[in-house]
Amino acid sequence: MATKAKQKMTWTQKEYQEFAKKKEPARPVLRNCILAFLVGGFICLIGQALMQMFIHWFHFPAEKAGNPTVAVLIFLSVVLTCFGVYDKIAQWAGAGSAVPVTGFANSLCSAALEHRSEGLVLGVGGNMFKLAGSVIVFGTVAAFIIGVIYALFGWGAH
Repeated sequence: MATKAKQKMTWTQKEYQEFAKKKEPARPVLRNCILAFLVGGFICLIGQALMQMFIHWFHFPAEKAGNPTVAVLIFLSVVLTCFGVYDKIAQWAGAGSAVPVTGFANSLCSAALEHRSEGLVLGVGGNMFKLAGSVIVFGTVAAFIIGVIYALFGWGAH
Protein backbone atom coordinates (compact mmCIF):
# COMPACT_ATOMS: atom_id res chain seq x y z
CA MET A 1 0.00 0.00 0.00
CA ALA A 2 1.26 3.49 -0.82
CA THR A 3 2.72 5.53 2.01
CA LYS A 4 0.28 8.43 1.55
CA ALA A 5 -2.68 6.06 1.66
CA LYS A 6 -1.36 4.53 4.89
CA GLN A 7 -1.05 7.95 6.48
CA LYS A 8 -4.67 8.82 5.67
CA MET A 9 -6.10 5.55 7.04
CA THR A 10 -8.29 5.76 10.08
CA TRP A 11 -7.56 3.76 13.21
CA THR A 12 -10.21 1.19 12.26
CA GLN A 13 -8.67 0.73 8.83
CA LYS A 14 -5.23 0.22 10.36
CA GLU A 15 -6.62 -2.36 12.78
CA TYR A 16 -8.30 -4.16 9.90
CA GLN A 17 -5.07 -4.18 7.86
CA GLU A 18 -3.19 -5.73 10.77
CA PHE A 19 -5.97 -8.27 11.37
CA ALA A 20 -6.08 -9.22 7.68
CA LYS A 21 -2.31 -9.62 7.56
CA LYS A 22 -2.40 -12.01 10.55
CA LYS A 23 -5.17 -14.13 8.96
CA GLU A 24 -3.49 -14.31 5.54
CA PRO A 25 -2.27 -17.86 4.91
CA ALA A 26 1.45 -18.38 4.49
CA ARG A 27 2.53 -19.02 0.91
CA PRO A 28 4.37 -22.28 0.29
CA VAL A 29 7.19 -20.63 -1.67
CA LEU A 30 9.50 -23.66 -1.82
CA ARG A 31 6.68 -25.95 -2.95
CA ASN A 32 5.60 -23.42 -5.60
CA CYS A 33 9.17 -23.08 -6.91
CA ILE A 34 9.67 -26.83 -7.14
CA LEU A 35 6.30 -27.34 -8.82
CA ALA A 36 6.96 -24.53 -11.31
CA PHE A 37 10.36 -26.01 -12.12
CA LEU A 38 8.95 -29.51 -12.64
CA VAL A 39 5.96 -28.47 -14.73
CA GLY A 40 7.96 -26.00 -16.83
CA GLY A 41 10.62 -28.66 -17.33
CA PHE A 42 7.97 -31.20 -18.32
CA ILE A 43 6.55 -28.81 -20.94
CA CYS A 44 10.07 -28.31 -22.30
CA LEU A 45 10.60 -32.09 -22.26
CA ILE A 46 7.47 -32.49 -24.39
CA GLY A 47 8.84 -29.87 -26.78
CA GLN A 48 12.18 -31.67 -27.00
CA ALA A 49 10.44 -35.00 -27.62
CA LEU A 50 8.38 -33.41 -30.39
CA MET A 51 11.53 -31.98 -31.93
CA GLN A 52 13.25 -35.36 -31.88
CA MET A 53 10.14 -36.89 -33.44
CA PHE A 54 10.29 -34.41 -36.33
CA ILE A 55 14.00 -35.09 -36.78
CA HIS A 56 13.86 -38.90 -36.72
CA TRP A 57 10.43 -39.80 -38.11
CA PHE A 58 9.89 -36.98 -40.58
CA HIS A 59 13.58 -36.43 -41.47
CA PHE A 60 13.66 -32.72 -40.70
CA PRO A 61 17.14 -31.26 -40.34
CA ALA A 62 17.82 -30.24 -36.72
CA GLU A 63 17.87 -26.55 -37.72
CA LYS A 64 14.36 -26.77 -39.22
CA ALA A 65 12.69 -29.08 -36.67
CA GLY A 66 12.04 -26.22 -34.24
CA ASN A 67 9.38 -24.62 -36.45
CA PRO A 68 6.87 -27.49 -36.47
CA THR A 69 7.70 -28.18 -32.81
CA VAL A 70 6.65 -24.66 -31.82
CA ALA A 71 3.53 -24.93 -33.98
CA VAL A 72 2.48 -28.18 -32.31
CA LEU A 73 3.12 -26.76 -28.82
CA ILE A 74 1.00 -23.70 -29.66
CA PHE A 75 -1.74 -25.92 -31.07
CA LEU A 76 -1.76 -28.16 -27.98
CA SER A 77 -1.82 -25.15 -25.68
CA VAL A 78 -4.77 -23.61 -27.52
CA VAL A 79 -6.72 -26.89 -27.57
CA LEU A 80 -6.10 -27.44 -23.84
CA THR A 81 -7.15 -23.84 -23.17
CA CYS A 82 -10.37 -24.29 -25.15
CA PHE A 83 -11.27 -27.32 -23.05
CA GLY A 84 -10.35 -25.55 -19.80
CA VAL A 85 -7.53 -27.98 -19.02
CA TYR A 86 -4.63 -25.54 -19.39
CA ASP A 87 -6.16 -23.16 -16.85
CA LYS A 88 -6.43 -25.97 -14.30
CA ILE A 89 -2.80 -26.89 -14.95
CA ALA A 90 -1.85 -23.22 -14.54
CA GLN A 91 -3.70 -22.95 -11.22
CA TRP A 92 -1.91 -26.03 -9.94
CA ALA A 93 1.54 -25.39 -11.44
CA GLY A 94 1.70 -21.61 -11.18
CA ALA A 95 4.58 -20.04 -13.07
CA GLY A 96 5.67 -23.39 -14.49
CA SER A 97 2.87 -23.25 -17.04
CA ALA A 98 4.06 -19.87 -18.29
CA VAL A 99 6.74 -21.38 -20.53
CA PRO A 100 6.93 -18.68 -23.21
CA VAL A 101 5.34 -20.40 -26.19
CA THR A 102 2.57 -22.27 -24.40
CA GLY A 103 1.90 -19.56 -21.84
CA PHE A 104 1.62 -16.86 -24.50
CA ALA A 105 -0.66 -19.03 -26.64
CA ASN A 106 -2.80 -19.71 -23.56
CA SER A 107 -3.10 -16.02 -22.72
CA LEU A 108 -4.10 -15.11 -26.29
CA CYS A 109 -6.61 -17.92 -26.53
CA SER A 110 -8.09 -17.09 -23.11
CA ALA A 111 -8.60 -13.47 -24.13
CA ALA A 112 -10.21 -14.56 -27.40
CA LEU A 113 -12.57 -16.98 -25.63
CA GLU A 114 -13.49 -14.44 -22.98
CA HIS A 115 -14.53 -11.76 -25.46
CA ARG A 116 -15.98 -13.86 -28.29
CA SER A 117 -19.55 -12.71 -27.49
CA GLU A 118 -18.55 -9.15 -28.45
CA GLY A 119 -17.85 -10.16 -32.06
CA LEU A 120 -14.85 -11.32 -34.03
CA VAL A 121 -13.21 -7.97 -34.77
CA LEU A 122 -13.90 -5.83 -31.70
CA GLY A 123 -14.30 -8.70 -29.25
CA VAL A 124 -11.81 -11.40 -30.16
CA GLY A 125 -9.33 -9.39 -32.23
CA GLY A 126 -9.38 -6.23 -30.19
CA ASN A 127 -9.05 -7.83 -26.78
CA MET A 128 -6.72 -10.62 -27.81
CA PHE A 129 -4.16 -8.11 -29.04
CA LYS A 130 -4.31 -5.94 -25.93
CA LEU A 131 -1.90 -8.45 -24.44
CA ALA A 132 -0.16 -9.52 -27.60
CA GLY A 133 0.34 -6.02 -28.93
CA SER A 134 2.93 -5.02 -26.37
CA VAL A 135 4.82 -8.29 -26.79
CA ILE A 136 4.78 -8.05 -30.59
CA VAL A 137 5.88 -4.40 -30.56
CA PHE A 138 8.70 -5.12 -28.11
CA GLY A 139 9.88 -8.07 -30.22
CA THR A 140 9.78 -6.03 -33.42
CA VAL A 141 11.64 -3.08 -31.90
CA ALA A 142 14.25 -5.37 -30.31
CA ALA A 143 14.79 -7.17 -33.63
CA PHE A 144 15.16 -3.84 -35.43
CA ILE A 145 17.72 -2.55 -32.92
CA ILE A 146 19.73 -5.78 -33.07
CA GLY A 147 19.58 -5.68 -36.89
CA VAL A 148 20.92 -2.11 -36.91
CA ILE A 149 23.75 -3.09 -34.54
CA TYR A 150 24.66 -6.06 -36.75
CA ALA A 151 24.59 -3.84 -39.83
CA LEU A 152 26.73 -1.12 -38.24
CA PHE A 153 29.40 -3.44 -36.91
CA GLY A 154 29.38 -5.84 -39.88
CA TRP A 155 28.77 -8.89 -37.69
CA GLY A 156 26.33 -10.31 -40.23
CA ALA A 157 28.90 -10.28 -43.09
CA HIS A 158 30.77 -13.48 -43.81
